[in-house]
Amino acid sequence: MPRLTPLSTARLLAIVSMAALATACAPTVGVNGFQHVDAKPTDIVAGTDTKETVIARLGSPSTTSTFEGDSIWYYISQTTEKYTYNLPQVTQRSVTEITFNDAERVASVRTLGLEDGQDLDMQRRETPTRGRELTIMEQLLGNVGRGQLPRTEDEGPGQRRPD
Repeated sequence: MPRLTPLSTARLLAIVSMAALATACAPTVGVNGFQHVDAKPTDIVAGTDTKETVIARLGSPSTTSTFEGDSIWYYISQTTEKYTYNLPQVTQRSVTEITFNDAERVASVRTLGLEDGQDLDMQRRETPTRGRELTIMEQLLGNVGRGQLPRTEDEGPGQRRPD
């Protein structure tokens, strides 16, 4: 059995630690949403394809338009990467919008990417409610002295109190 020298032990330790560091830096990749198998959403041709051919090629859409009924279909996919303890970052996004006309033929196909997205700022404004502001003590002690105390006498089953 060969004997390990301090130099070979140091080399082995360096190789093992470099391998561990290399695997720790690899991201965890997640692919979510629509994944094309045989055909891409961009293969749909405006004017010739119908709803039936789109479903046959791509399958059902990720979502449909809320306000236009069933005339706009969306195929949405995104890829995220997560490094060790960081939050996941979206690295790729694809939203394909397929619009249909009244004859259920494809009117237009539009593909949007990550660069087409917009960040929306949430508004922190609140709608005021009617009434007055109560303090903590008013909330805790607000019902003391109101109404009646609960009765302690037993009543038979199925009988209601005459309140």
